[in-house]
Amino acid sequence: MNLKSRRVWFIGIAIVTLLLFLIVTAPVSDKRRSGSTFSRSPDGYGGWYAYMQQQGTPVQRWQKPLSDFLQQRGNAQRSVTLLRISSDPFNSISTVNADQEDWVGKGNTLVMLGVGAPVTEAEFQTAHATPEGAVTIATTRRHVSQDQELLSDSFGAIVWQQEIKKGRVILATTPYLAANAYQDVSGNYPFLAKLVAQEDNQVWVDEYLHGYKDSETLAQEGAASWLDYLTKTPIVPALAQIVLLLAILTWAQNRRFGLPLTISPPVVDNSEAYIQALAGVLRKAKSSEFVVEMVGKEEQRRIQQALGLGVTPVAPDVLTEAWVRQTGRPAQEIQEFLQTQTRKRPLSEPDLLLWLGKVQALRQHLPF
Repeated sequence: MNLKSRRVWFIGIAIVTLLLFLIVTAPVSDKRRSGSTFSRSPDGYGGWYAYMQQQGTPVQRWQKPLSDFLQQRGNAQRSVTLLRISSDPFNSISTVNADQEDWVGKGNTLVMLGVGAPVTEAEFQTAHATPEGAVTIATTRRHVSQDQELLSDSFGAIVWQQEIKKGRVILATTPYLAANAYQDVSGNYPFLAKLVAQEDNQVWVDEYLHGYKDSETLAQEGAASWLDYLTKTPIVPALAQIVLLLAILTWAQNRRFGLPLTISPPVVDNSEAYIQALAGVLRKAKSSEFVVEMVGKEEQRRIQQALGLGVTPVAPDVLTEAWVRQTGRPAQEIQEFLQTQTRKRPLSEPDLLLWLGKVQALRQHLPF
């Protein structure tokens, strides 16, 4: 495969890898956010939440389980209204259970938007006149019963009310009664505001239903630490990404662009290798006298030649006199060298290293 073909293959694999990565890691829309007062999407309730703030009727957000709300707000001196908005029109929130009925019976109000009801032959989008203005509804579901109807047409009730002892439950077939999509419709926001703000109740909205949780709840449910988060993260997509990335890196390392380079074998210095091997043998044999003799002869030849005495060994006095005269150094330096060389007895390794150091020092003072 030539260089151009390899580049094409590499670019193709990189593009496919990037596409797979984007597909696997693409964020999945969370349907639970639909109906949340934190959401600014058309099916969210952020606009209605801001409207209530402007009207002087603040809405408080509940971010704990519903059971905690019923327990903590069950004996409040002031009546409370809890708004619960379904996040999925095809999987409506359940009807009132026994715990909720008990809480409502104490004088509280439960408003549930998006409860189940039969599909009728009504038009999907209809407009209804109310004292608060025209209310637009987008659903064909209607409720038919003896309950008190708050918004209805000939096909049945869209919003109705049930009284339970001192409190009441208000239900609607649509979860989009005051969604952001209807912020320009005159009656939708005021109509829901009137439903939740009657009798001067404290108004709460269930955001736990939409996946929002406060720090205390997150800690209790074990989702506060990164370790818990990782254990709840899908493992297969993550492993697939890691394997694919390792495969690409392996391919890139083993199949670089261009022709393979031939590695030249290292040049072996036979003389240096011989010297290193001989030194190892002499060290194991502790033959320091042989080292002193051989090195001493060679160094004496070098010194004599530098002092103009030739290469034939001369008497120690002659060498000492020439050393002092030509280098100006003490005679003791050359005499210690000659005495050690002629001593013919083993030296310890520290003494041998010391002698070699002195030999090197002699070289530095020679008149080369």
